Amino acid sequence: MSLERLVIFDTTLRDGEQCPGASLNRKEKLEIARKLATLNVDVIEAGFPVASPGDFDSVKEIAREIRGSSIAGLARALEKDIETAARALEKAESPRIHIFLSTSKTHREHKLQKSKSEIIKMATDAVQFGKKFCDDIEFSPEDASRTDREFLKKVFGEVAKAGADRVNIPDTVGYSTPEYMAEITRDAVDVTKLPVSVHCHNDFGLAVANSLAGIHAGAACAHVTIN
Repeated sequence: MSLERLVIFDTTLRDGEQCPGASLNRKEKLEIARKLATLNVDVIEAGFPVASPGDFDSVKEIAREIRGSSIAGLARALEKDIETAARALEKAESPRIHIFLSTSKTHREHKLQKSKSEIIKMATDAVQFGKKFCDDIEFSPEDASRTDREFLKKVFGEVAKAGADRVNIPDTVGYSTPEYMAEITRDAVDVTKLPVSVHCHNDFGLAVANSLAGIHAGAACAHVTIN
């Protein structure tokens, strides 16, 4: 691995808030964002703007105040989510829209009721739509570690062609092993030729090991939280 500098993407204010007892109000989110900026965190995922008026306002306030760190807003692969994220990030010095879409068989069949071809179209349409609002689009195939490996490569390749600036590998249910995380990270790097992030959950206590395996396999960024 030739990596000059690891990029830190902190999602305490978004994914970290899902930790039991970790719900944050707007004042608390802004205070934490200030501390993260002081730590020179590269990217602060400020929230999920479409989720609630409160989350929208928090992302908007953080985007307006914080300088030096990129500010990201999460969005499903839906136009309303992407537009809402773009509005919340209007005043950000360096905005990023982080688009996600489920790709695993379980999620496709039971959560979205979509075929593989429909997922590909949703993903590429969302990336292209997002580029109308923001020059920095990150795409995440939700539940990537349980997604058929060949289909995952196809998704990565198609969103790269659609204009994604970077891709992320979410181990959404903490299912992966370090060996497999390394394999699918190499796939993403090879297929996209884009910066790749790893986003590892700790259900089986392997988040750090999986993150390090992804980094050693070529990931340029780790999604982390302080929780």
